[in-house]
Amino acid sequence: MLSFIIRRLIGAVAMLVVTSMVTFGIFFVLPKLAGQTTDQIAVTYAGKAATEEVVEDIKTRLGLDDPIAVQYARFAKGIVAGQNFDNGPSEIWCPPPCLGYSFRTSQPVLPTLIDRAPVTLSLALGAAVLWIVSGVGIGILSALRRGSLFDRAAMVTALAGVSLPIYFTGLLSLAIFAYGLKLWPMGVKYVPFTENPADWAYNLILPWMTLSFLYAATYARLTRSGMLETMGEDYIRTARAKGLPERTVIGKHALRASLTPILTIFGLDLGVLLGGAVLTESTFGFPGLGALSIQSIFTGDLPMVIGVVLVATGFVVFLNFLVDVLYAVVDPRVRLS
Repeated sequence: MLSFIIRRLIGAVAMLVVTSMVTFGIFFVLPKLAGQTTDQIAVTYAGKAATEEVVEDIKTRLGLDDPIAVQYARFAKGIVAGQNFDNGPSEIWCPPPCLGYSFRTSQPVLPTLIDRAPVTLSLALGAAVLWIVSGVGIGILSALRRGSLFDRAAMVTALAGVSLPIYFTGLLSLAIFAYGLKLWPMGVKYVPFTENPADWAYNLILPWMTLSFLYAATYARLTRSGMLETMGEDYIRTARAKGLPERTVIGKHALRASLTPILTIFGLDLGVLLGGAVLTESTFGFPGLGALSIQSIFTGDLPMVIGVVLVATGFVVFLNFLVDVLYAVVDPRVRLS
């Protein structure tokens, strides 16, 4: 088991290196391949109203005319060991892991991401608990009651959940519960957990329900199909023939065998959401990583966009590593392969 975890950890670190190369290439290599000059790239840092002197100064300070290999080495060194940024009259030290320096806000990128991260973490983790419990539970009941009224109603609802976009269900839930029923008379707003835990949970209930409705539908359909396939296997009939209780047959044998695809998409879904639930945060006006990425795109804050992308890819890689480890726990055959 330990050797399996070490192999997966090495693979995760290698994937982080590859994603850093891809991220660097998207923002610094592809624009040049598309015909942009270093002056045009420098404008994304300085703003469209910047003078030629300012653009030239930024281009020199960032070393945009250096070879691509030198630029990436500087980029990677900043992440691992930190980096100094020339901010005009003085130099700013960006401690590791340094994800860049925003010349728009005149501060390193990472503190801003850390400040916004609790909003996204609260939204994503709470919704994840809801969609796992409700989606898997409904999928199991639908499989056990195949063809019943509950099964048909659940699958129709799941189809609606998969089909409806989050900005539609979010605005609809606000119209019904916040402005219609007045359950949130002052509207939904994010309150930090450390400030008031009760208000934190109260204001997140509606976003949690809205976000989990989309994902629970997918998990219900996936669980149902996996359970139906597993329930027809020979070892399930053998377990029943041995006289095992139905709860043991369902929970220990059938459900455990159906968890592998659920773990796969859960790691991907949660990793993407931790990188920023863009539509949900925009719909409810939450100042999370997703809203920060949209704001940075509109203001042309390239270092902040790069920082959000690196954090999002880091979450995805880390959660996929956890999923690989959970595979070995759920199915011992995985760690032997």
